[in-house]
Amino acid sequence: MPEISDDELARIREEAERIETGRLFFARPWNFLRSVPSIETLPPIGETEIAFAGRSNVGKSSLINALTGRIGLARTSNTPGRTQELNYFSSGAGVIVVDMPGYGYAEAPKQLVDSWNQLIRAYLRGRVTLRRVYVLIDARHGLKANDLETLDLLDSTAVSYQIVLTKADKLKPGGLERVVEETAAAIKRRPAAHPTIIATSSETGLGMDRLRAEIAALAV
Repeated sequence: MPEISDDELARIREEAERIETGRLFFARPWNFLRSVPSIETLPPIGETEIAFAGRSNVGKSSLINALTGRIGLARTSNTPGRTQELNYFSSGAGVIVVDMPGYGYAEAPKQLVDSWNQLIRAYLRGRVTLRRVYVLIDARHGLKANDLETLDLLDSTAVSYQIVLTKADKLKPGGLERVVEETAAAIKRRPAAHPTIIATSSETGLGMDRLRAEIAALAV
């Protein structure tokens, strides 16, 4: 068995510490704070906010429930467009989690969908406490045109974002590796993109430890 170098051992220990910090951060009791239907009703500027964005039915609410260990904290549905407002969640630990309306297809009148999209764009452009947006991409489908439009907006407003692949358990290992590589290549030259892509599954828990660690680090 090859001997582990001191640098590699230090890296392993550092990663283990990050994972544990993330676990403890999300072990706190998380609670629903409020729903925000319009940019005028946003809460006062305060704690750091991180937001989850993605196409309708990509699994944002399921991911939040898996991260916090609270079944039913964020409402889930098989109907695209169920989340219609900005939903705020907190554990009192210094970071607010925001579940955003899904963009793209939704089973709702066009006027209502347009108002959700306007709310999303206004929030992403103007929220000074927004530290990072986690853009959720269905691993089975990869980046789509409306995903790229959102990345363009985040790049233009210099809002840091990181790609999170959802439903990764639905792919075979080789298929998941291919999607990760293709996604990495697509965001390589994007100025606001975090280079690390996290593959997750709300059902199996895949990647949740890494995502918890990333979010907990933003509370420092």
